[in-house]
Amino acid sequence: MRIARFSIDGNVAFGAVEGEAPDGLVLDIIKGVPFADFELSGTKVPLSKVRLLPPVLPNKVVAFGRNYAEHAAELGNEPATEPFAFFKPSTSVIGPGDAIAYPSFSQELHHEAELAVVIGRMCRDVPRERVKDVILGYTCANDVTARDVQKREKQWARAKGFDTACPLGPWVETGIDLEAAGDLAVQCTVNGAQRQLGSTSQMIHSIEDLVVNITEAMTLLPGDVILTGTPAGVGPLNVGDEVAVTIQGIGTLANKVIKRG
Repeated sequence: MRIARFSIDGNVAFGAVEGEAPDGLVLDIIKGVPFADFELSGTKVPLSKVRLLPPVLPNKVVAFGRNYAEHAAELGNEPATEPFAFFKPSTSVIGPGDAIAYPSFSQELHHEAELAVVIGRMCRDVPRERVKDVILGYTCANDVTARDVQKREKQWARAKGFDTACPLGPWVETGIDLEAAGDLAVQCTVNGAQRQLGSTSQMIHSIEDLVVNITEAMTLLPGDVILTGTPAGVGPLNVGDEVAVTIQGIGTLANKVIKRG
């Protein structure tokens, strides 16, 4: 099931996305929230009539760095021998179609296409064999990074945590199992030209590794998001660019870069 979060006539709701043709998609409005038992209302609205929002509002976004060897190498870094995490604040999250505001303190903005894991239940100290039970589904993410600031400041809080630095969407796909999620194509285009093309099979540390690692330290809440790293090919974004992240079996997340007002 593809679960979207959307607004229509000033109201916010979740809905199940139905259909295959892009111009024929409809939303069956969900009674309740997708983190508990819910029913489909049978009330359907065309996707073209709503505004898609970030598919979840995470309490926290936990991101893992240097989880693809070729990406680490292209930036002159060693791959992560152990998972290492950083955070993107909830205020950095935007949805499909929302604008990425080029931060005034940077001159080198980069895209990073990533598979995002959406947590479905409160969990801590998750054993490897139960990782699949705490995942609601998967979505597309763009770990937008002020690369010059990341290099200069060493700490990544401003470089990766500024407002609009975490596009998510277009929806959460719940129909992908954990094994399949470990072998999905990840692509990024800028103005239609391919920049990144890799596979989650290239991850150094698996989804299980990442969930086990972070839940040893902290509790994850329903709607929290884990970013799993980016394949090689990261590169610059400029004002006016449209950047799109496409992940096999999920969909495409597109955002335009604007000058920060």
